Amino acid sequence: MKKTTVISFLVLLYSMASFSQQEVSINVEKSIINWKGSMLFSFGGHYGTVKFIDGKLIKTNSKITGGTFNIDMQTIINTDGDYSEDLIKHLKNEDFFNVEEYPKAKLVLTKVEYFSNGKLRMDAKLIIKGITNSIAFDAELNADNTKLNAKFKIDRTDWNITYGSKGIIKIKDYAISDAMEFEVELILN
Repeated sequence: MKKTTVISFLVLLYSMASFSQQEVSINVEKSIINWKGSMLFSFGGHYGTVKFIDGKLIKTNSKITGGTFNIDMQTIINTDGDYSEDLIKHLKNEDFFNVEEYPKAKLVLTKVEYFSNGKLRMDAKLIIKGITNSIAFDAELNADNTKLNAKFKIDRTDWNITYGSKGIIKIKDYAISDAMEFEVELILN
């Protein structure tokens, strides 16, 4: 009986170790989200950054299996050389992100698929202005597992960001593309 108990205990310990799960926090000072918005029928547009409040990846058996990231929408700025307080105020008001009512956005990783070339395919829920939509994107983890890069586009109208949208604006030269581009660089602690 004693031998069976010891063996059962060792099997349980081995099972727990083989399915170990850990949380890896991101370095919020070094991690960044780059954004880009473009005019639809001209070459104009703006780009900039927004910062994280916090974030963590979930790893199971040393592989990323999930994660949660909170984004501080109050930190949105443009860095394209045409910096303007008016532009920042416009991005923060009801026409775009309405940061007074929705000061943060959130991304929750729901599925991660690894490929042999080192690339990852991630499914996620993106919450902006209280609206949740599914997105999918490719990512790449560097060799020493300290940095994760991802690029993706969203249709901003899916999150009720319709200012200047082609379906709403009357003068096409002032139409803003519904596609917004994001490049995310996560530095892991």
